[in-house]
Amino acid sequence: MALNIPSLRSSKNASGEKLLSGLGFREAKTSPEKSRDEKINGILLIVLRIIIIINAAVMFFPAFNPARISAMIGKNLSLFTCGISYDSLVQSFGRAFMKGWVSEGTFRFLFASCLIYIISAAVTVAGGCMSLGNNKLKRLALKLSAGGGAGGVLSMIGVYAAYQMVSGTSNPDKIQPALPGSFAFYVIASIAVAALSAVTLMRLPQTEKGDKYEIEDKYSLFLMLLPILLLTFLFSYLPLFGWRYAFYDYKAGESLTAESFVGFKWFTQLFQNSATKKDILRVIKNTLAMSGMGILTSWVPMMFAVLLSEIKNNRFRRFVQTFTTIPNFISWVLVYAIALAIFSTDGFVNTMLTSLGNPTDTNYLMSSSHMWLKMLAWGLWKSLGWNAIIYMAAISGIDQGLYEAATVDGAGRFAKMWYITIPELIPTYMVLLLMSVANILTNGMDQYLVFSNPVNKNAIEVLDLYVYNLGIGNGLIPLSTVIGMVKSVISVILLFAANGISKLIRGESIV
Repeated sequence: MALNIPSLRSSKNASGEKLLSGLGFREAKTSPEKSRDEKINGILLIVLRIIIIINAAVMFFPAFNPARISAMIGKNLSLFTCGISYDSLVQSFGRAFMKGWVSEGTFRFLFASCLIYIISAAVTVAGGCMSLGNNKLKRLALKLSAGGGAGGVLSMIGVYAAYQMVSGTSNPDKIQPALPGSFAFYVIASIAVAALSAVTLMRLPQTEKGDKYEIEDKYSLFLMLLPILLLTFLFSYLPLFGWRYAFYDYKAGESLTAESFVGFKWFTQLFQNSATKKDILRVIKNTLAMSGMGILTSWVPMMFAVLLSEIKNNRFRRFVQTFTTIPNFISWVLVYAIALAIFSTDGFVNTMLTSLGNPTDTNYLMSSSHMWLKMLAWGLWKSLGWNAIIYMAAISGIDQGLYEAATVDGAGRFAKMWYITIPELIPTYMVLLLMSVANILTNGMDQYLVFSNPVNKNAIEVLDLYVYNLGIGNGLIPLSTVIGMVKSVISVILLFAANGISKLIRGESIV
């Protein structure tokens, strides 16, 4: 019997199309094509979202602050800061208010205008997010965006009115009124948001009775992820812009100019200056020693979680878990206060020894002996319960059938722990170990800063604390930036090296 090969192929292709369509990778061929109006509305919404994003982002940049209507307003203030902190806005105007050069009411009005813009921007951002929904949600979103755009125009009118009032000052040489060039951008952007929202709203079809507000799952998940992405960008990637200070002879309060550009001067000084090299070798030794001990004891939270899971009394187990987790939420300043109350000259230890007939006035916190072990002990005490939580979660996900089968085979509690619980936790442990290796040069600063003193400084100063002391304490911001850059590059290299070794040995990777 002859086979109809083209028919089989077309059948397979149709099945593949249906599978891809069902998984969301490709639209089904049976779905109707978008009409011309729908395509235009889609383009208008994309343009509107882009303008909303730009409009909301620029208010965080001091260079685009339309509220800086006087040279006495700090040039490092953004529109956002002017709208949430009145004290920062009028910080330099104390004498001007007393002399009557400008009215304090003018700046209260300016502050209110900036606040209105921030609220309007928040409303437009909410509208932009909601515009990803169905037709009914889009219409509501566009109404919000139009209102937010109108609010932005209103706030800029307020800023201009405040500028006119400041321009009438009796001492223009001191006040130096000026309307920033970014003012026109904010006006145009706000009008564009309001106009585009109104036009798109008129073009959208009316909703039918009974329609509900709906949004596709993929957009819901994206909006849930969006705050995390924004926070990651703001706190992990945007600060990389500060690396430019490594190429300038910069001092705090000055501006970066072509005259202050020094190229790789600070990079060469890092490796050529003998005193700097000696300090760096010392702090790297402290850093590697403390991080190394942390890695060597990284199994402790895992074993603590295993033992904790073996407690059959639920009330007692919850008490132990809570009691060991609470220290994580105590700041290092309070931890040092506890240490001071116990180990200072007139602390609990010395008081107890004196009452037992062995008077002493030793200040244990001023000693530099065994400093690495002391920091390790304080760190374990503070983070043990918190670090065990992820292992407790992993234990709860282990298939209980494994334990039942082991019980049938005659395995005891320790055999189950050794042959089931711990092997099931090894993948989680390896991921955390890889992250620890990548962060081997990052110990944090707060713990070592509060326990640091002139006696133990040489033994306790780690790389992060050294960068802080160098940049903030000594004012060598470019050199501290160079050290931070080198540390970041080495950490990335260590992460990929550890990941490569894990992939080679275990066949698994996290990157």
